[in-house]
Amino acid sequence: MEKNKKKKIVTENDIMKYEIASEIGLMDKINENGWAGLTAKEAGRIGGMLTARKKNKKKK
Repeated sequence: MEKNKKKKIVTENDIMKYEIASEIGLMDKINENGWAGLTAKEAGRIGGMLTARKKNKKKK
């Protein structure tokens, strides 16, 4: 039996996270292991870049 899974609403942050992960070459790892498969360093790098982009976007 399949469990009922709620569909997650994709936010602008989610889209940016995927774009950044793709730019730094982590999409293969994410597709294989999910976001939990990233090291703390990799996740932190994505988070830092996400924060910087949001800050720059807010300035414009």
